[in-house]
Amino acid sequence: MLLVCTLAGYYYATVLTKEPFFTAKLFLTLLGVGLTACGAAAINEALEVDTDSRMSRTRMRPLPAGRMKLPEAVSAAVLTTLAGTAILARFANPLTGLLALSTVVLYAFGYTPLKKITPWSTFVGAFPGAAPPVLGWTAVRGTLDWEALALFAIMFFWQFPHFLAIAWLYRDDYDRAKIKMLPVVDKSGRKTIFQILAYGTFLIPVSLAPFVLHIGGIWYAVTAVILGVGYLIFGIRLALLRLPPMAAHSKKHARQLLTASIVYLPMLFLALALNGGR
Repeated sequence: MLLVCTLAGYYYATVLTKEPFFTAKLFLTLLGVGLTACGAAAINEALEVDTDSRMSRTRMRPLPAGRMKLPEAVSAAVLTTLAGTAILARFANPLTGLLALSTVVLYAFGYTPLKKITPWSTFVGAFPGAAPPVLGWTAVRGTLDWEALALFAIMFFWQFPHFLAIAWLYRDDYDRAKIKMLPVVDKSGRKTIFQILAYGTFLIPVSLAPFVLHIGGIWYAVTAVILGVGYLIFGIRLALLRLPPMAAHSKKHARQLLTASIVYLPMLFLALALNGGR
């Protein structure tokens, strides 16, 4: 998904600048972003060996399962991060390399330690999480334009229903690991539902920013509204259950919301690719 979003930002930028799309630079950009993403994930796992060992969905990762030693993991994390940053800086531009490195630092040393302190970690983590289309855009343009920020905003608001659905599903796991995701500290589920509905609602007008900026046409705008309303409906269905996160039926609806989020994003970007405004 990360590379698909990077690819989307890269494509829209080439359409705007009328540059060729399928070039060596495209593949080097995807390689660089992929390596920095690997670096961020590896740092995260190196910092959370104990936490991962307590969670059923992460206990079989290389470090808690004993398939890899910590020095090996740290070496892999540093090498992939530096290699990805260097590739982006050399074959795209220094801005893209710097932005990619910044996302790794914020994700690994901002979001990761905050998870055990406050539910606001999700808000912090949403910034590096929204970076992929921006990295694709800057790789072509070399500048942070309003169009790139529009793509960033879409990713930013989209993430909250997506991730809160995951946290709802794995609430017990997070609780065992003492990770303070919102569904863990919000026993009633009301605050979680409020955020799902609030961010899902705001996502609809935010998704129209490409249309306002003339990188998306009228059919993109119509599709964005339809997809946004559909995404929001799954959040509303979860809210109408009025059940605590532990309830089986609520987990079923949370999984459906997660599925909707995974469908929403590529469909939205595809609509923008097919109905560019310029």
